[in-house]
Amino acid sequence: MDNPERARILQGMTFGSDILIVGGGLNGPALALALAQTGHSVTVIDALSEKVRKNAAFDGRAYALALASQRLLDAIGIWERVEDHAQPMLEIKVTDGHAGAGPSPFFMHFDHAEIEEGPMGYMVEDRHVRRAFLDAMAVEPRITLVNGTSVTAQQIDTNGASVTLKDGQTLTGRVLVGCDGRNSGTAVRAGIKRTGWDYGQTALVCAIEHDLPHHGIAHQFFMPPGPLAILPLTGNRSSIVWSETREAAQQINALSDDAYLEVLRPRFGDFLGDIRLAGDRFTYPLNLTIANAFIADRLALVGDAAHGMHPIAGQGLNAGLRDVGALAEVLTLAGRRGEDIGSVLVLERYQEWRRFDTASLAMATDVFNKLFSNDNPLLRLGRDIGMGIVGSLPGLRRGFVREAAGLTGDLPKLLQGRAI
Repeated sequence: MDNPERARILQGMTFGSDILIVGGGLNGPALALALAQTGHSVTVIDALSEKVRKNAAFDGRAYALALASQRLLDAIGIWERVEDHAQPMLEIKVTDGHAGAGPSPFFMHFDHAEIEEGPMGYMVEDRHVRRAFLDAMAVEPRITLVNGTSVTAQQIDTNGASVTLKDGQTLTGRVLVGCDGRNSGTAVRAGIKRTGWDYGQTALVCAIEHDLPHHGIAHQFFMPPGPLAILPLTGNRSSIVWSETREAAQQINALSDDAYLEVLRPRFGDFLGDIRLAGDRFTYPLNLTIANAFIADRLALVGDAAHGMHPIAGQGLNAGLRDVGALAEVLTLAGRRGEDIGSVLVLERYQEWRRFDTASLAMATDVFNKLFSNDNPLLRLGRDIGMGIVGSLPGLRRGFVREAAGLTGDLPKLLQGRAI
Protein backbone atom coordinates (compact mmCIF):
# COMPACT_ATOMS: atom_id res chain seq x y z
CA MET A 1 0.00 0.00 0.00
CA ASP A 2 1.56 3.32 -0.98
CA ASN A 3 1.70 6.27 1.40
CA PRO A 4 -1.09 8.41 -0.16
CA GLU A 5 -3.52 5.46 -0.06
CA ARG A 6 -2.64 4.68 3.56
CA ALA A 7 -3.04 8.36 4.45
CA ARG A 8 -6.55 8.38 2.96
CA ILE A 9 -7.52 5.34 5.05
CA LEU A 10 -6.13 6.91 8.23
CA GLN A 11 -7.88 10.19 7.51
CA GLY A 12 -11.14 8.25 7.22
CA MET A 13 -10.77 6.96 10.77
CA THR A 14 -12.08 8.91 13.73
CA PHE A 15 -9.47 10.38 16.07
CA GLY A 16 -10.12 12.90 18.81
CA SER A 17 -6.97 14.75 17.72
CA ASP A 18 -4.03 14.24 15.42
CA ILE A 19 -1.61 14.48 18.35
CA LEU A 20 -2.05 13.77 22.07
CA ILE A 21 0.49 15.57 24.27
CA VAL A 22 0.95 14.47 27.88
CA GLY A 23 2.40 17.32 29.95
CA GLY A 24 1.40 20.97 30.27
CA GLY A 25 4.66 22.52 31.46
CA LEU A 26 6.51 24.45 28.74
CA ASN A 27 7.58 21.97 26.07
CA GLY A 28 4.10 20.49 25.74
CA PRO A 29 2.34 23.81 25.05
CA ALA A 30 5.19 24.93 22.74
CA LEU A 31 4.82 21.76 20.68
CA ALA A 32 1.03 22.10 20.67
CA LEU A 33 1.20 25.63 19.28
CA ALA A 34 3.85 24.73 16.69
CA LEU A 35 1.74 21.82 15.43
CA ALA A 36 -1.60 23.62 15.58
CA GLN A 37 -0.19 26.46 13.51
CA THR A 38 0.69 23.97 10.75
CA GLY A 39 -2.84 22.55 10.66
CA HIS A 40 -2.79 19.70 13.18
CA SER A 41 -5.41 19.19 15.86
CA VAL A 42 -3.80 18.74 19.28
CA THR A 43 -4.97 17.75 22.76
CA VAL A 44 -2.77 18.72 25.72
CA ILE A 45 -3.27 16.78 28.97
CA ASP A 46 -2.03 18.66 32.03
CA ALA A 47 -2.11 17.12 35.50
CA LEU A 48 -2.20 20.59 37.09
CA SER A 49 -5.28 22.77 37.11
CA GLU A 50 -5.45 25.99 35.09
CA LYS A 51 -5.72 27.96 38.33
CA VAL A 52 -2.37 26.62 39.53
CA ARG A 53 -0.71 27.22 36.14
CA LYS A 54 -1.97 30.82 36.02
CA ASN A 55 -0.82 31.76 39.51
CA ALA A 56 1.04 34.97 38.73
CA ALA A 57 2.85 35.39 42.05
CA PHE A 58 6.59 35.95 41.67
CA ASP A 59 8.36 32.90 43.07
CA GLY A 60 11.89 33.42 41.79
CA ARG A 61 11.93 30.74 39.09
CA ALA A 62 13.23 31.83 35.70
CA TYR A 63 14.63 30.39 32.47
CA ALA A 64 17.72 31.18 30.43
CA LEU A 65 16.48 31.20 26.84
CA ALA A 66 19.16 30.94 24.17
CA LEU A 67 18.72 33.23 21.17
CA ALA A 68 17.58 30.28 19.04
CA SER A 69 14.91 29.41 21.64
CA GLN A 70 13.71 33.00 21.62
CA ARG A 71 13.33 32.73 17.85
CA LEU A 72 11.14 29.65 18.26
CA LEU A 73 8.95 31.45 20.79
CA ASP A 74 8.68 34.36 18.39
CA ALA A 75 7.73 32.05 15.52
CA ILE A 76 4.86 30.47 17.49
CA GLY A 77 3.52 33.79 18.81
CA ILE A 78 4.73 33.61 22.42
CA TRP A 79 7.57 36.11 22.41
CA GLU A 80 5.33 39.14 21.88
CA ARG A 81 3.52 38.13 25.08
CA VAL A 82 6.67 38.00 27.26
CA GLU A 83 9.11 40.40 25.58
CA ASP A 84 8.41 43.26 27.99
CA HIS A 85 9.37 40.98 30.90
CA ALA A 86 12.57 39.60 29.34
CA GLN A 87 16.11 40.57 30.33
CA PRO A 88 18.72 40.31 27.54
CA MET A 89 21.93 38.45 28.44
CA LEU A 90 24.72 40.58 26.98
CA GLU A 91 27.78 39.01 28.58
CA ILE A 92 28.80 35.81 30.37
CA LYS A 93 31.68 35.72 32.84
CA VAL A 94 33.04 32.33 33.96
CA THR A 95 35.43 32.06 36.91
CA ASP A 96 36.84 29.41 39.23
CA GLY A 97 37.58 29.64 42.94
CA HIS A 98 36.46 29.10 46.53
CA ALA A 99 33.66 30.63 48.56
CA GLY A 100 34.94 33.74 50.33
CA ALA A 101 38.36 33.57 48.64
CA GLY A 102 37.53 35.37 45.42
CA PRO A 103 37.84 34.09 41.86
CA SER A 104 40.87 32.65 40.13
CA PRO A 105 42.92 35.09 37.98
CA PHE A 106 42.02 32.91 34.99
CA PHE A 107 38.55 33.43 33.55
CA MET A 108 36.45 33.39 30.41
CA HIS A 109 34.48 36.42 29.24
CA PHE A 110 31.96 36.19 26.42
CA ASP A 111 30.33 39.27 24.91
CA HIS A 112 27.32 39.30 22.59
CA ALA A 113 29.14 41.91 20.48
CA GLU A 114 31.26 39.05 19.09
CA ILE A 115 28.27 37.80 17.08
CA GLU A 116 26.03 39.69 14.70
CA GLU A 117 22.66 38.26 15.68
CA GLY A 118 22.05 40.12 18.95
CA PRO A 119 21.98 39.11 22.63
CA MET A 120 23.12 35.57 23.43
CA GLY A 121 19.78 34.97 25.07
CA TYR A 122 17.19 36.23 27.52
CA MET A 123 16.11 35.56 31.09
CA VAL A 124 12.35 35.23 31.50
CA GLU A 125 10.45 34.44 34.68
CA ASP A 126 8.44 31.25 34.87
CA ARG A 127 5.19 33.05 35.75
CA HIS A 128 5.24 35.14 32.57
CA VAL A 129 6.08 32.25 30.23
CA ARG A 130 3.43 29.91 31.63
CA ARG A 131 0.66 32.51 31.44
CA ALA A 132 1.69 33.37 27.88
CA PHE A 133 1.36 29.73 26.83
CA LEU A 134 -2.04 29.34 28.49
CA ASP A 135 -3.36 32.51 26.87
CA ALA A 136 -2.03 31.50 23.44
CA MET A 137 -3.51 28.00 23.64
CA ALA A 138 -6.88 29.39 24.76
CA VAL A 139 -7.33 31.28 21.47
CA GLU A 140 -6.00 28.53 19.19
CA PRO A 141 -9.05 26.58 17.88
CA ARG A 142 -7.00 23.49 17.00
CA ILE A 143 -5.84 22.98 20.61
CA THR A 144 -7.92 21.28 23.30
CA LEU A 145 -6.55 21.64 26.84
CA VAL A 146 -7.58 19.00 29.38
CA ASN A 147 -6.24 19.94 32.80
CA GLY A 148 -6.54 18.83 36.39
CA THR A 149 -6.31 15.14 35.53
CA SER A 150 -3.56 12.64 34.69
CA VAL A 151 -3.03 9.69 32.37
CA THR A 152 -3.43 6.28 34.00
CA ALA A 153 -3.08 4.04 30.93
CA GLN A 154 -2.13 4.22 27.27
CA GLN A 155 -2.66 1.88 24.36
CA ILE A 156 -0.96 1.81 20.97
CA ASP A 157 -2.14 -0.13 17.93
CA THR A 158 -1.45 -0.05 14.21
CA ASN A 159 -3.94 2.75 13.66
CA GLY A 160 -3.38 5.15 16.52
CA ALA A 161 -2.92 5.82 20.23
CA SER A 162 -5.35 6.19 23.09
CA VAL A 163 -5.00 7.26 26.69
CA THR A 164 -7.24 6.72 29.69
CA LEU A 165 -7.42 9.58 32.16
CA LYS A 166 -7.80 9.44 35.93
CA ASP A 167 -11.38 10.68 35.57
CA GLY A 168 -12.20 7.75 33.26
CA GLN A 169 -12.20 9.72 30.02
CA THR A 170 -10.55 8.16 26.95
CA LEU A 171 -8.80 10.26 24.31
CA THR A 172 -7.50 9.13 20.93
CA GLY A 173 -4.94 10.40 18.46
CA ARG A 174 -2.60 9.39 15.69
CA VAL A 175 0.55 10.14 17.72
CA LEU A 176 1.20 10.26 21.48
CA VAL A 177 3.92 12.61 22.75
CA GLY A 178 5.34 12.48 26.27
CA CYS A 179 6.34 15.91 27.61
CA ASP A 180 5.89 14.74 31.19
CA GLY A 181 9.31 15.20 32.73
CA ARG A 182 12.22 13.10 33.94
CA ASN A 183 9.94 10.52 35.54
CA SER A 184 7.85 10.32 32.38
CA GLY A 185 4.87 8.02 32.84
CA THR A 186 4.50 7.99 29.06
CA ALA A 187 7.97 6.46 28.71
CA VAL A 188 7.41 3.99 31.55
CA ARG A 189 4.12 2.75 30.11
CA ALA A 190 5.83 2.32 26.72
CA GLY A 191 8.55 0.19 28.32
CA ILE A 192 11.30 2.70 27.50
CA LYS A 193 14.16 2.36 29.98
CA ARG A 194 16.62 5.08 30.97
CA THR A 195 20.36 5.43 31.46
CA GLY A 196 21.92 7.84 33.93
CA TRP A 197 23.32 8.49 37.35
CA ASP A 198 22.96 10.73 40.36
CA TYR A 199 25.44 13.56 40.94
CA GLY A 200 25.04 13.67 44.71
CA GLN A 201 24.28 17.37 44.28
CA THR A 202 21.20 19.51 44.86
CA ALA A 203 20.43 22.82 43.17
CA LEU A 204 19.34 25.62 45.49
CA VAL A 205 17.24 28.01 43.42
CA CYS A 206 16.04 31.48 44.37
CA ALA A 207 15.92 35.08 43.21
CA ILE A 208 17.65 38.00 44.86
CA GLU A 209 17.45 41.77 44.80
CA HIS A 210 20.72 43.70 44.80
CA ASP A 211 21.68 47.34 45.21
CA LEU A 212 23.70 47.72 41.99
CA PRO A 213 22.70 47.05 38.35
CA HIS A 214 23.87 43.82 36.73
CA HIS A 215 24.17 45.34 33.22
CA GLY A 216 22.81 42.16 31.65
CA ILE A 217 25.86 40.10 32.69
CA ALA A 218 25.46 36.43 33.64
CA HIS A 219 28.05 34.90 35.96
CA GLN A 220 29.10 31.27 36.43
CA PHE A 221 31.33 30.74 39.46
CA PHE A 222 32.78 27.23 39.78
CA MET A 223 33.40 26.05 43.35
CA PRO A 224 34.41 22.59 44.64
CA PRO A 225 30.87 21.51 45.71
CA GLY A 226 29.34 22.71 42.41
CA PRO A 227 28.71 25.80 40.28
CA LEU A 228 26.90 28.99 41.26
CA ALA A 229 25.05 30.70 38.40
CA ILE A 230 23.99 34.34 38.80
CA LEU A 231 21.59 35.17 35.98
CA PRO A 232 20.22 38.69 35.34
CA LEU A 233 16.50 39.39 35.63
CA THR A 234 14.71 42.65 34.89
CA GLY A 235 15.50 45.45 37.30
CA ASN A 236 18.10 45.01 40.03
CA ARG A 237 17.30 41.31 40.43
CA SER A 238 19.07 38.08 39.58
CA SER A 239 18.16 34.40 39.52
CA ILE A 240 20.41 32.06 41.49
CA VAL A 241 21.07 28.41 40.65
CA TRP A 242 23.48 27.20 43.31
CA SER A 243 24.74 23.59 43.39
CA GLU A 244 25.88 22.01 46.65
CA THR A 245 26.42 18.47 47.88
CA ARG A 246 23.13 16.78 48.80
CA GLU A 247 23.84 16.92 52.55
CA ALA A 248 25.01 20.55 52.56
CA ALA A 249 22.06 21.68 50.45
CA GLN A 250 19.63 20.04 52.86
CA GLN A 251 21.24 21.85 55.79
CA ILE A 252 21.32 25.20 53.97
CA ASN A 253 17.73 24.97 52.81
CA ALA A 254 16.58 24.30 56.38
CA LEU A 255 17.98 27.66 57.51
CA SER A 256 15.98 30.84 58.00
CA ASP A 257 16.07 33.38 55.17
CA ASP A 258 18.63 35.52 57.00
CA ALA A 259 20.90 32.56 57.74
CA TYR A 260 20.50 31.32 54.13
CA LEU A 261 21.74 34.69 52.88
CA GLU A 262 24.70 34.56 55.26
CA VAL A 263 25.80 31.31 53.58
CA LEU A 264 25.19 32.71 50.11
CA ARG A 265 26.98 36.06 50.53
CA PRO A 266 30.60 34.78 50.62
CA ARG A 267 29.88 32.70 47.52
CA PHE A 268 28.10 35.53 45.74
CA GLY A 269 30.53 38.32 46.61
CA ASP A 270 29.76 42.03 46.93
CA PHE A 271 30.11 43.16 43.28
CA LEU A 272 26.37 43.94 43.14
CA GLY A 273 26.19 45.50 46.59
CA ASP A 274 23.99 44.15 49.34
CA ILE A 275 21.65 41.27 48.43
CA ARG A 276 18.17 40.30 49.65
CA LEU A 277 15.90 37.36 48.89
CA ALA A 278 13.06 38.01 46.44
CA GLY A 279 10.46 35.26 46.25
CA ASP A 280 10.50 31.66 47.38
CA ARG A 281 13.38 29.19 47.66
CA PHE A 282 13.46 25.83 45.86
CA THR A 283 15.67 22.75 45.72
CA TYR A 284 16.09 20.22 42.93
CA PRO A 285 18.13 16.99 43.06
CA LEU A 286 20.63 16.86 40.19
CA ASN A 287 21.08 13.81 38.03
CA LEU A 288 21.61 12.70 34.45
CA THR A 289 18.83 10.65 32.88
CA ILE A 290 18.56 9.84 29.18
CA ALA A 291 15.81 7.72 27.64
CA ASN A 292 17.28 4.73 25.80
CA ALA A 293 14.93 5.53 22.93
CA PHE A 294 13.17 8.80 22.08
CA ILE A 295 10.42 7.01 20.15
CA ALA A 296 8.28 3.88 20.11
CA ASP A 297 5.30 2.85 18.00
CA ARG A 298 3.21 6.02 17.48
CA LEU A 299 5.02 7.65 20.40
CA ALA A 300 7.73 10.28 20.89
CA LEU A 301 9.43 11.78 23.95
CA VAL A 302 10.30 15.47 24.22
CA GLY A 303 12.26 17.57 26.71
CA ASP A 304 13.06 16.10 30.12
CA ALA A 305 11.01 13.02 29.25
CA ALA A 306 13.76 12.27 26.71
CA HIS A 307 16.78 13.80 28.47
CA GLY A 308 17.42 15.43 31.81
CA MET A 309 20.87 16.84 32.48
CA HIS A 310 22.87 19.01 34.86
CA PRO A 311 21.96 22.72 34.75
CA ILE A 312 25.65 23.68 34.58
CA ALA A 313 25.21 25.10 31.05
CA GLY A 314 21.61 26.22 31.50
CA GLN A 315 20.53 24.19 28.46
CA GLY A 316 17.67 22.07 29.82
CA LEU A 317 14.76 24.07 28.40
CA ASN A 318 16.75 25.02 25.31
CA ALA A 319 17.37 21.34 24.51
CA GLY A 320 13.67 20.67 24.97
CA LEU A 321 12.71 23.46 22.59
CA ARG A 322 15.08 21.98 20.00
CA ASP A 323 13.11 18.76 20.38
CA VAL A 324 9.91 20.74 19.87
CA GLY A 325 11.21 22.37 16.69
CA ALA A 326 12.51 19.09 15.28
CA LEU A 327 9.39 17.01 16.03
CA ALA A 328 7.01 19.69 14.76
CA GLU A 329 8.98 19.92 11.53
CA VAL A 330 9.20 16.15 11.03
CA LEU A 331 5.48 15.56 11.64
CA THR A 332 4.39 18.54 9.53
CA LEU A 333 6.53 17.69 6.51
CA ALA A 334 5.49 14.03 6.71
CA GLY A 335 1.84 15.02 6.79
CA ARG A 336 2.26 17.25 3.75
CA ARG A 337 3.76 14.32 1.88
CA GLY A 338 0.75 12.17 2.73
CA GLU A 339 2.64 9.91 5.10
CA ASP A 340 1.24 8.39 8.27
CA ILE A 341 2.68 10.78 10.85
CA GLY A 342 2.67 8.06 13.51
CA SER A 343 4.70 5.53 11.58
CA VAL A 344 8.05 4.44 12.94
CA LEU A 345 9.70 5.54 9.68
CA VAL A 346 8.53 9.11 10.30
CA LEU A 347 9.31 9.17 14.03
CA GLU A 348 12.79 7.75 13.44
CA ARG A 349 13.66 10.95 11.58
CA TYR A 350 12.99 12.87 14.78
CA GLN A 351 15.08 10.46 16.85
CA GLU A 352 18.00 10.55 14.41
CA TRP A 353 17.88 14.34 14.36
CA ARG A 354 17.95 14.74 18.13
CA ARG A 355 19.90 11.80 19.54
CA PHE A 356 23.45 12.88 18.63
CA ASP A 357 22.94 16.52 19.68
CA THR A 358 21.40 15.39 22.98
CA ALA A 359 24.15 12.85 23.67
CA SER A 360 26.84 15.45 22.94
CA LEU A 361 25.23 18.02 25.24
CA ALA A 362 24.68 15.49 28.03
CA MET A 363 28.31 14.35 27.79
CA ALA A 364 29.57 17.93 27.83
CA THR A 365 27.55 18.91 30.91
CA ASP A 366 28.59 15.72 32.68
CA VAL A 367 32.30 16.26 31.94
CA PHE A 368 32.17 19.94 32.91
CA ASN A 369 30.44 19.16 36.19
CA LYS A 370 32.96 16.45 37.10
CA LEU A 371 35.89 18.60 35.99
CA PHE A 372 34.87 21.68 37.95
CA SER A 373 33.03 20.25 40.98
CA ASN A 374 36.15 19.20 42.84
CA ASP A 375 39.18 20.67 44.57
CA ASN A 376 41.93 18.56 42.97
CA PRO A 377 44.90 20.98 42.57
CA LEU A 378 46.08 19.45 39.28
CA LEU A 379 42.62 19.61 37.77
CA ARG A 380 42.20 23.16 39.05
CA LEU A 381 45.46 24.21 37.40
CA GLY A 382 44.55 22.51 34.12
CA ARG A 383 41.06 23.99 33.90
CA ASP A 384 42.24 27.47 34.89
CA ILE A 385 44.89 27.41 32.15
CA GLY A 386 42.24 26.13 29.73
CA MET A 387 39.90 28.99 30.61
CA GLY A 388 42.72 31.45 30.17
CA ILE A 389 43.49 30.09 26.69
CA VAL A 390 39.84 30.17 25.58
CA GLY A 391 39.42 33.66 26.96
CA SER A 392 42.42 34.95 25.03
CA LEU A 393 41.56 33.53 21.58
CA PRO A 394 38.84 35.45 19.66
CA GLY A 395 37.97 32.49 17.40
CA LEU A 396 37.35 30.16 20.34
CA ARG A 397 35.44 32.85 22.21
CA ARG A 398 33.17 33.45 19.23
CA GLY A 399 32.52 29.71 18.95
CA PHE A 400 31.50 29.55 22.62
CA VAL A 401 29.24 32.60 22.21
CA ARG A 402 27.48 31.01 19.22
CA GLU A 403 27.11 27.76 21.16
CA ALA A 404 25.62 29.60 24.15
CA ALA A 405 23.21 31.39 21.80
CA GLY A 406 22.07 28.03 20.38
CA LEU A 407 23.15 28.96 16.85
CA THR A 408 25.25 25.88 16.09
CA GLY A 409 24.31 22.46 14.72
CA ASP A 410 21.44 21.36 12.49
CA LEU A 411 18.76 23.79 13.64
CA PRO A 412 15.06 23.18 12.99
CA LYS A 413 13.37 25.95 11.01
CA LEU A 414 11.51 27.34 14.02
CA LEU A 415 14.79 27.89 15.87
CA GLN A 416 16.03 29.81 12.85
CA GLY A 417 12.96 32.04 13.18
CA ARG A 418 11.41 30.54 10.01
CA ALA A 419 7.96 29.01 9.53
CA ILE A 420 7.77 25.29 8.81
